[in-house]
Amino acid sequence: MRRAVCPGSFDPITNGHLDIIARASKLYDVVYVAVMINKSKQGLFTVEERMELIRRVTGDYGNVVVESHHGLLVDFCKERDIPAIVKGLRAVSDFDYELQMAQMNNGLSGVETLFVPTNPTYSFLSSSLVKEVAAWGGDVSHLLPPPVQEALSRRLAEK
Repeated sequence: MRRAVCPGSFDPITNGHLDIIARASKLYDVVYVAVMINKSKQGLFTVEERMELIRRVTGDYGNVVVESHHGLLVDFCKERDIPAIVKGLRAVSDFDYELQMAQMNNGLSGVETLFVPTNPTYSFLSSSLVKEVAAWGGDVSHLLPPPVQEALSRRLAEK
């Protein structure tokens, strides 16, 4: 079985994330989506809420497993015998950071990182930007899967 992981905070998952996951799911038998936990950051959605949203929007793929992890991504990979990390690159600035991470991960564990160029439609997209625009009343419905847009609208209305 060919396995890969798409890691991130996914707070919330965007169409850009979904594009990378969908493309990875065509290349691998099993794609893990690892919701990485950073205790020093307060997310808009809980880890459990993020995982449920990801499951809802990736359910049709049939080969996506959603889990959370606190710690090093390479440990997640070792525990599940995952040889590859799939990351989307939006711009050259992403590459500079991601290359360092890929080299560190490979040096620590031998896990390879595959870079997938982001669909140009989503080249500017980030969860942080989506949350900021939505908080100011901007329309982000074209940037999120419908269940995520609904959850974001509800959460912002609560605040």
